[in-house]
Amino acid sequence: MILLIATGILLLLVILYLLMIMPRMMHRPDITPFKSVLYAHRGLHDNFSPAPENSMAAFKKAVDAGFGIELDVQLSKDKVPVVFHDSTLDRICGVEGRVEDFTYEELQQFSLCGTAEKIPKFEDFLKLVDGKVPLIIEYKIPGGVAEVCPIADKLLQAYKGAYCIESFNPLGVLWYRRNRKEVVRGQLADNFIKSGENTLSPLLYFALHHLMFNFLTKPDFIAYNHFLYRDLSRRLCRRLYRAPAAAWTIKNEVELKESRKEFDMFIFDSFVPVTAGDFGQNA
Repeated sequence: MILLIATGILLLLVILYLLMIMPRMMHRPDITPFKSVLYAHRGLHDNFSPAPENSMAAFKKAVDAGFGIELDVQLSKDKVPVVFHDSTLDRICGVEGRVEDFTYEELQQFSLCGTAEKIPKFEDFLKLVDGKVPLIIEYKIPGGVAEVCPIADKLLQAYKGAYCIESFNPLGVLWYRRNRKEVVRGQLADNFIKSGENTLSPLLYFALHHLMFNFLTKPDFIAYNHFLYRDLSRRLCRRLYRAPAAAWTIKNEVELKESRKEFDMFIFDSFVPVTAGDFGQNA
């Protein structure tokens, strides 16, 4: 009797887990346009060159080379969507403070990696790309309010090119589920504790790592640290639920080739792929 009860409890837990990680299963949008190119992480950049990460120069280089672009969007103090990865300015701009501490005009006082490049407006980035290559737009949402989503989305509604959105914060993905279901949305994940994150509770990081908010957000694809491709939740999402998987961040040709077995979309950094091949056709 005890064994029967234990088996029943275990079965219920397995079913609950599978329901929690389930991505969108019905009315899935077409992601074919996003599987046709490789994506330059923060543009085709080199932080020791005149084209540092998330700069207009790096984005232009990616467009000219025919690569898709992965970029990061967050809000300035005066609620202007800007393209910048870190929450703080010290690594890239060499000054103290957070992006949200400065207005857009104040942010223009700072240079990217000592170059002539400045922090771009998201609006100006969209004008530069102008639909020439597909985009993966990552929303940086540090807290409990996805304020950046409706503000940036107003610009995207007028944009004619192919784009999808993603975020580590499920609130950003949830906003798109509730407000813009037709937009392809992705859930970013990593082993946050091993990567050094410590601002949230270990239990929450565990849930985020293992995609346990998918039942709320219903993502169309999973964007995952490619070194963690064996993680059960990621593999179940792709193999059981057939949700496409995006690999970040590929650093060389060997990693690119090996990731083909487990992923469908590829974000690269620190090298320029010489043979893209047929990487978009391994669903």
